[in-house]
Amino acid sequence: MPSKHALLAALALSGAALADSDAPSLPALGLDAERLGVLGVSSGGYMATQLAVAYPRRYTRLGVFAAGPWGCAQGSLGRALGQCMLTHRGPPDPDELKARHAAYLAEGRVGASEELARQRVFLWHGGHDGTVLPEVGERLVEQYRGWLTDADTQLRRVVTAEAGHGWPVAGERVAPQPPLVDCEAGGSPYLLDCGYDGAGEALAWLYGEAESSPPAAPSGELLRFSQEADSGARQLGENGYLYLPAECTDGEACGLVVALHGCAMGAEQVDDTFARHSGLNAWADAHRLAVLYPQVALSLGNPQGCWDWWGYDENSWRPHPDHDNRDGRQLRALDAMVERLLSPPEADQEPNS
Repeated sequence: MPSKHALLAALALSGAALADSDAPSLPALGLDAERLGVLGVSSGGYMATQLAVAYPRRYTRLGVFAAGPWGCAQGSLGRALGQCMLTHRGPPDPDELKARHAAYLAEGRVGASEELARQRVFLWHGGHDGTVLPEVGERLVEQYRGWLTDADTQLRRVVTAEAGHGWPVAGERVAPQPPLVDCEAGGSPYLLDCGYDGAGEALAWLYGEAESSPPAAPSGELLRFSQEADSGARQLGENGYLYLPAECTDGEACGLVVALHGCAMGAEQVDDTFARHSGLNAWADAHRLAVLYPQVALSLGNPQGCWDWWGYDENSWRPHPDHDNRDGRQLRALDAMVERLLSPPEADQEPNS
């Protein structure tokens, strides 16, 4: 079996030639499970919450940008569009979502309430978001205020009044210079020029132990890996990205954050723009974190490359899709990637004498 260092060498080789098709699988790096979090924007924000609610003992830190409450779509695209993004079908019903969560709890399909209550949460929304309305985002705030033990100390809510839909970036603090769009107008690639460092603020709240500013440029490499091992979730892209800081090559001392792109922000549409220019990588150096950037594929049922927060990967063949609980195929695939990165590496093999 290859050693840990051989696996890291294979990853480094793939990072040097991202255009090549033969990306390696994710290796076992022994990353610190006690320093694990998940962030997401838009559909990735919805998916991040689904992951954190399904496995709250594992994902103790959650950051959500421009998304609404857990369980909102309930397997319906119509509800997703008309109640969880816009509200022409009315806003999400808190009592209905509470009942959905209680049913999943009774069936053991989400994590225990006491585990959920211990999470640390960062929630951001743009005040001019016309894709997922701010009032929809407020329902997620209310949901977590009801779940957390002490929301005043565990939850941070930020609204940037002039911002539209996307991920806010302080361009002058991100190297290399990212392809930004107007803060209020938004649009592809949804990196908003708002002068607000979303990555830095989220990680500071969730991890808190870094220096006050990140390095001028990331120290590590953005590496490409094969997602084919997770093909049970049919809508995953062929490859994903992993950012590994230079100081994390020994694994044990570094944590891990999962970063989930939004619709029209994946590799098939904007290449590695989100993974390279979100601002997360430099801050990951400061916090000693690896960053996992899984990718969704485009398909007929998912032409915008969204994460499955309304059931598209399953509702064609199941009357009640499991996208938002532990039986969801994309949730299981994401958690399997994390499990590999947290697993102890193979011991270095000494040559026979």
